[in-house]
Amino acid sequence: MTSSRSDASRPHSTESPTATRIDVAEWLAQAIFENRYPPGSLIPRELDLCDQHAQSRATVRTAIQSLVNAGILTRTTGQGTRVNPLSEWHLLDPRVTGWMTRYAMPHPQLARDIYAFRVSIEPFVAALAATEATAQDLSAIEQAYNGMAAAVSGGSAMAEFDTADIAFHDAIFAATHNVIWAQLGHVLKPSISLLVATSNHNASELGDSLGRHRAVMEAIRLRQPEAAHAATLSVLDRTARDLGLASPESITNPGRAQEPLELLRRFGQLPSLSAPLG
Repeated sequence: MTSSRSDASRPHSTESPTATRIDVAEWLAQAIFENRYPPGSLIPRELDLCDQHAQSRATVRTAIQSLVNAGILTRTTGQGTRVNPLSEWHLLDPRVTGWMTRYAMPHPQLARDIYAFRVSIEPFVAALAATEATAQDLSAIEQAYNGMAAAVSGGSAMAEFDTADIAFHDAIFAATHNVIWAQLGHVLKPSISLLVATSNHNASELGDSLGRHRAVMEAIRLRQPEAAHAATLSVLDRTARDLGLASPESITNPGRAQEPLELLRRFGQLPSLSAPLG
């Protein structure tokens, strides 16, 4: 009897106690990032999503609102819920970057924009790391590099190489000892992961990529910011080839590539760099 009164007092729900519960927000994000619902299109109605996923309307509404808060969706009374243009998505929101990493491979525009952003900041960050890295930072960079090398020489799964590759770049951001750059490294990790995972590698290409990463590591170890800057551009040039993207102008224009180094000098970030760290 107690059970009957309890059941009767519950609000109506479309959820089935035996149904496998899914995260509706995750399902919607996957569908949108995989371009099943491209920008400008309408997603299914709330009631349709309730029926499809055996979820209550409140649950579905909360899921939709999470994507609205992320800039991905816009709800208009009487017109439904529409996918926003990519330019309005909050791509540095940790949950959005997580979705991007897992589901955004079919988005060529997103890959291009992430790549362009990386080209604009990572050479600068590597140059700064070459002036600020401690022995502990160098150890972290080297450990990540060794993980990449072990994956290449041992024929390990591509995922192991990718994981070490991401750790390598993350360690360089941390080596700047600038709280903003270090935090941005964490934010960018899913974006870097996306480009790493999307790159097409064979054994020869992995070996070439490894050599370019080693040049970055050595330039940072030897406190050579200009060399670190140039070596990072070389790594990103390899990334561009693997993604089928055109090399950025900064790679083919050495004068322009030096501009971030002038900023470092202006703000006193380039002391005497004659000796490597001990």
